[in-house]
Parts: sequence; structure tokens; C-alpha cells
Amino acid sequence: MKMKWSAALLAAATGLAYGQSSVTLYGIIDTGVSYYNNAAAHGSVVGMPTLTGEVPSRWGLKGSEDLGGGLKTFFVLESGFQPGTGALNYGGRLFGRQANVGLSSSYGSLTLGRQMNMTMYALANADVIGPSIHALSNLDSYLPNARSDNAIGYMGKFSGVTVGGTYSFGRDAAGPAGPSATNCGGQVAGDFRACKQYTAMLAYDSASFGVAASYDLLRGGTGATAPMNNSKYTDARNIVDGYALFGPVKVGAGWIRRNQSALTHLQTDMFFGGATWFVTPAFSLDGQGTRFLQRTTGDLNNLNSTLVVARANYLLSKRTTVYSSFGYMFNSSKAANTVAAGGSVGTGMNQVGVMAGLQQRF
Repeated sequence: MKMKWSAALLAAATGLAYGQSSVTLYGIIDTGVSYYNNAAAHGSVVGMPTLTGEVPSRWGLKGSEDLGGGLKTFFVLESGFQPGTGALNYGGRLFGRQANVGLSSSYGSLTLGRQMNMTMYALANADVIGPSIHALSNLDSYLPNARSDNAIGYMGKFSGVTVGGTYSFGRDAAGPAGPSATNCGGQVAGDFRACKQYTAMLAYDSASFGVAASYDLLRGGTGATAPMNNSKYTDARNIVDGYALFGPVKVGAGWIRRNQSALTHLQTDMFFGGATWFVTPAFSLDGQGTRFLQRTTGDLNNLNSTLVVARANYLLSKRTTVYSSFGYMFNSSKAANTVAAGGSVGTGMNQVGVMAGLQQRF
């Protein structure tokens, strides 16, 4: 008893307080059957998707603790996987989607660790299709994988205005397997620039519309996936987009400019526009078109593509959705962009993709 009273008196004397804490287990399992034609082997493919359905499958743990005075701590551990095989995505990492800890207050949140960067947040509202099997991310595989290792992040929201940024000391320590793994861990002596990355975003959201702009610059490093295998090489993306709400209809549009400066210069422009219509609270229709223009040193033509996507969703319950998705990719004579995430296509061939899927959230 004496020890208990001593501990209580010590806590009171030093002002210690123990706040409320919580931990949540959550996740999504999303898969189905997909089809696409004109694969690289000049055939058709029917089977279960390997990378994503309507959204990538994942599970995670997140928690927070109230420290008092408006200050909270939080953490997120999130793992991506393939429902068809149980394999880990994101370069085979257990928590490849997120692994971070941070502090939040009325002044914003500070996050340390592997985290989503501002490119991901800038696209979240305007891209109505999102990271689906048929999506604009098939034209740039970085977009659904816009995360940074070894990063410090800040985000603050003030009366509709959101300001955010990240700085990474070594942007991607996994590799070389998978579209999200580039083997550019950085943090090496003698080359401070190796694998550094910073992103920034400014956004405004109201009850009926929103706009966002972001900038993302990453550097290469020795041993990283080509062509970004030198720290003097850079890969930059600018995003400007927005959305508007008209009753049961949401309209989104945007522009993404990429400039990669390595042994050769690559420039791409992506223009997208789409809409979601909630026919009923349980039934929705999505449609989006994307025009992709690519320019590289020595070849200024015939690398362009156009993607058209349509999707239908029906909620069987608050946590279970059935859906169907249709995509068509028009490729120019030297382009080889796939309609399906993780798929393949013959150079210069157009491609149709279809998927029927089931999604369960918990």
C-alpha cells in the first residue's frame, strides 16, 4: 500500500497524466476474375489479378493516445498482399504500405517513418477511379505507390486549406521486385543527395468543390533501378487537379506533368477527367478518360495512349461490395501501356480489360 501511495504522490507532484488510448485492426480484401486480350505473347489472359482489384488489398493496425492539452500520439502499420496467393506486395515488405509514428495537435501532424507522400494525397479527391485494376496509374506505376521510406512528414488543415510536405533521407529501401520497389535506400556516406525525395502540397476543400496542387522530386542513387542509378538524376512530378459536387454526382479532373532527367530526358503529360454518379445510396457508376502524352530524347512521336474506364458498384452491405470494371487502352504504334495493372501488352496494340470482383472491408 505504501508503494502505491508513493507512486500516486510522485505522479501528482510531477504532473504526469495518462490519456485514453485505442488500437484498431482494419483491412480490405478485394479480388475477382479479370480478362484482357493482346498480351505480350499475343494471347488473352483470364485469371485473378496480382496487384489490385477495385483497390489494393491490405490489413493494418492503427492507434492513438491522448496526451492531454490537444496533443495526441499515433501510429500506423499497414501491409499490402495478394489475395490470390497470400504473397506480400510492395517489394515483399511486411508493412510496405505504411509504418510510421507521429504527433498531432491543432497545428497539424508530424509523421516519422514510411508514409504516403503528397502525390498520393493530391490525387485522392479528383481521381474518381483511384488505384483500380483499370486506372490512370497503369500509365505511371509510381502513382499508386507514392510512398516514401525514412521520411519526415507534416500536414495541417486550417479552415478548408490543407498544407503538407514530406522529406525522405532515402526514399525506397526495397528492390528490385515489384513496381513500388526501386532499391534506392540512400543514407550513405559520401553522397548526401542519394535517393533523397521531397514532396509538397497545397489544397483547398469546401462543401461543394476542392482544388489541389503538388510537387514531387526524387533523386537516384548508385545501385538503384535504372535509369535512376545516379544521385545527379532526378524524377519530378507536378499535379494540378480539382473536383466538384452536384448532388449525387462528383466530377473530377486534373493534369500530371512528369520530367525525368537521367541519361535521356523523359517528359509525360497526363490529362484526366471523370465522374461518379450515386444512382442510389447502394449503387454507383464511375467513368473516366485519360490522355497520356510521352516525349523522350530521340523519339517525339508514337508513344501516346488513351485510356477509357467504366465501373459499376453495388453495396450488399456497409462492408461488402460487388463490382464490375471495363477498360480500353488505345496505344500508339510504339506505346505498350497495359489496360490492367500487372498485365502485359504487345507494342502498338490496343487492349480491352474486364473484371468482376468482390470486396470485403473490416
